[in-house]
Amino acid sequence: MSYSDVLKRRAFGETSRRDAWWIQPLVVFLALSGFIVYSTWAAFQNAHYAFGSYLSPFYSPELFGDSPHSWFGPKPGWWPGFLPFSPALLILWAPGGFRLTCYYYRGAYYKAFWSDPPSCAVGEPRKSYRGEASFPLILQNVHRYFLYLALAFLLFLSHDVWKGLWFTDPVTGETTFGLGVGTLVLAANVVFLGGYTLGCHSLRHLVGGARDSLAGQPARQFNYRCVSCLNRKHMVWAWMSLCWVAFSDLYVRLCSMGVWTDWRIL
Repeated sequence: MSYSDVLKRRAFGETSRRDAWWIQPLVVFLALSGFIVYSTWAAFQNAHYAFGSYLSPFYSPELFGDSPHSWFGPKPGWWPGFLPFSPALLILWAPGGFRLTCYYYRGAYYKAFWSDPPSCAVGEPRKSYRGEASFPLILQNVHRYFLYLALAFLLFLSHDVWKGLWFTDPVTGETTFGLGVGTLVLAANVVFLGGYTLGCHSLRHLVGGARDSLAGQPARQFNYRCVSCLNRKHMVWAWMSLCWVAFSDLYVRLCSMGVWTDWRIL
């Protein structure tokens, strides 16, 4: 009897494992669910997403909106009146799609949300395996294209950090260079997102040139090793960036609401 035959005979959750295998998928389920709930709520608020020179990463780039960071002015006239408007709804599909189709996150939420399987050597609630070769999971292959968008978003967020180094005096209107806690929060967000994005499996394939051997190609070999170095901790970067991007939005939001004070370091 093959190993696959043994797995097929197991009932849902049945296993010979004696460790607490269910803890990891449970933690993943709670963490991802919490992030989805918070990010969805924050995206629909359309308020308190900017504070001075700071802009929440959930709303960057702000294509249309009421803050000074808006590229093309307020809400466009072509927006359907029956739909709620928020600048975040115009752009969050891109970084959200990048994470949804991420190779690491697939394995994480496949286990945590629909038990495919719940964990290694644990029975799952279905008898067949369709894989990612048919609809809808075949759409996961667009991950490589979402990568290009994610790289562009790193540039937008880096520019937000630069803007966060300039402060306007509310009395004199004079703009001066400075450093606030919020600047560091936004900068750390770029670092964590950069570590996650630049360690992407698709990027490693891209910079490696899709070649079986990199011998004699020092530039590609150097780039491949750099991406591989980040890729070794891809799971860590994924969770750090996920938590910090939510915290960055929360920081800007609470400062805008007057709950927190943004301390100036310089």
